[in-house]
Amino acid sequence: MSRLKLFSLEAGAEFAGRVAAALGEPLAAHEERDFVDGEHKIRPLDDVEGADVYLVQSLHGDASGSVDDRLVRSLFFINALKDAGAARVCAVVPYLCYARKDRRTKLHDPLSSRYLASLFEAVGTDAVVTLDAHNQAAFENAFRCRTLHLPAQPLFVEYAARLLKGDSNPLVVASPDVGGVKRAEALRLALAERLQRQLGNAFVEKYRSGDRLTGGALVGQVRDATVLVIDDLIAGGGTICRAAEALQRGGAKRIIALASHGQFCGDALDRLAQLPLEALAVTNSLPQERRRGLEIVDCAPLLAEAIRRLHDSGPATQLSF
Repeated sequence: MSRLKLFSLEAGAEFAGRVAAALGEPLAAHEERDFVDGEHKIRPLDDVEGADVYLVQSLHGDASGSVDDRLVRSLFFINALKDAGAARVCAVVPYLCYARKDRRTKLHDPLSSRYLASLFEAVGTDAVVTLDAHNQAAFENAFRCRTLHLPAQPLFVEYAARLLKGDSNPLVVASPDVGGVKRAEALRLALAERLQRQLGNAFVEKYRSGDRLTGGALVGQVRDATVLVIDDLIAGGGTICRAAEALQRGGAKRIIALASHGQFCGDALDRLAQLPLEALAVTNSLPQERRRGLEIVDCAPLLAEAIRRLHDSGPATQLSF
């Protein structure tokens, strides 16, 4: 492959810097200008002609910018890189927006994840890399360009192995809803192999209608157990709250919550702080404030390794399993 160039928008520069450090490559220079009418322009200042280019940028909204603003900036910049002669442009998106709307549940529902894929393809994106999409199959099926789905599971296996050292309680991996059972089972099998111990499984019943959650019945035995409850995303915190309460009623001795992405909208962190959680761990796929009880698992080295393998022509797909 030709020379490697690593870019980020200003909004994601801190995390991209961690990826760059793990990769041993500097962040390439770019110009990002905002105009008084709300429009903007972004251009590379480094020469990218013939280069293998990676744009590292999570697509999320916060107080400094909306998800749609960051999406448009990323799309425009990808096209500008292609226009400047980049041989290949890969979007490395630790948190991918609009991934939750991947199927129709009501009449005339949009398929936002598919529309998002069309936008990336329209500007000439050659590959899209993400961490723990809400639905891996839907993510991979939405795109016609190359995709690379990176599970956070190996990161959480190592984190949990350190946390559980010396724990003699029965161990259980739980999903906070039926939809996450496969994710929880994958973590259970990997952690059982890592610890050379038998682990049980459980899940909590959940029904959603709009923003309203119902259910809460616990399926599985957790009495006197250390329970790791795993999800892909914590937004408002309602799902984890219901799961933790159900696990506590079931007699769990220790409850540890893990999530690939921590959005923590509104007062979610304050609500979670009231739960009987020994620890709450998320990756830094989204910017996180340092708060007591919140553990940050660094995913930058994993993304750096994915970039390294893509640039060196493989084997990158092995990181998906």
